[in-house]
Amino acid sequence: MKWTMRKRKMKAFGKAVYRNKMAFTGAVILLLFILVAIFGPILIPFSTMDFGEVEDILNPPSKAHLLGTDDMGRDVLANLISGARISLIIGGVATFISMGIGTLIGICSGYFGKGIDNALMRFTDFFLVIPWLPLMMVLAAILGTSLLNIIFVIGITGWAGTARVVRSQTLSVRERPFVERAVSLGAGSGHIMARHILPNVFPLVFANTVLVAAVAIVSETTLSFLGLGDPSTASWGMMLHYAFESGSTSAGAYWYYLPPGICVVLVVLSFTLLGYAFDEILNPKLRKR
Repeated sequence: MKWTMRKRKMKAFGKAVYRNKMAFTGAVILLLFILVAIFGPILIPFSTMDFGEVEDILNPPSKAHLLGTDDMGRDVLANLISGARISLIIGGVATFISMGIGTLIGICSGYFGKGIDNALMRFTDFFLVIPWLPLMMVLAAILGTSLLNIIFVIGITGWAGTARVVRSQTLSVRERPFVERAVSLGAGSGHIMARHILPNVFPLVFANTVLVAAVAIVSETTLSFLGLGDPSTASWGMMLHYAFESGSTSAGAYWYYLPPGICVVLVVLSFTLLGYAFDEILNPKLRKR
């Protein structure tokens, strides 16, 4: 019975996404990048480690190299496809960490209230007050430039806004009759938060997750562009970093810095469209409006 209900809800949600122009556009763009990240390396004959000769440096687009070559003679398209995989992985894992921390703190703060709420919210305010970019830069510089460190830094610095949003929703759900009934029946706090609070705040968490993913990808691009990314990975941010360092802008090598910049903009746009659309689909008040 439960599986049938879930199946019906998933079908209804899929239809709503298909009918919503913002959600459909964002889903198509994001799906395209995911397919490129998965199957692109199979279709492209070049590798990110195929260095060229001196005459291959910063060559414009041609039949041999559809997007030209970079400052080391490597195929820009191969780096771009590899960057899609790295950037999406970093964005996805960092978002998972960030949303997990934010959801846990938000639910605990809103449900328990009083001293626990005050302590958790002051801890959250600490992360909200400090500018996120300098904080990430300091942490990345201390921990070192590696892929895992970048994911960790983005994950532990991007949860504060989610905690605030989830807390406000938890305060509303906590006062509903079914929660009071569960308390009167002797249900434990962990059971109530997991079985009653979390399912009711999950639509809000889900919509917020998509927006946080966009911020995570922008954060990775920013750190990598500033030279704090992993130099052994060909992410879009590292491509922009090397393009700036090699002087491709002054040399007029637009094929080196424009493609990764456009890809970052499109992926962030797709996540943003999906986030606002999901919020509209899952929120009855916005849906009526």
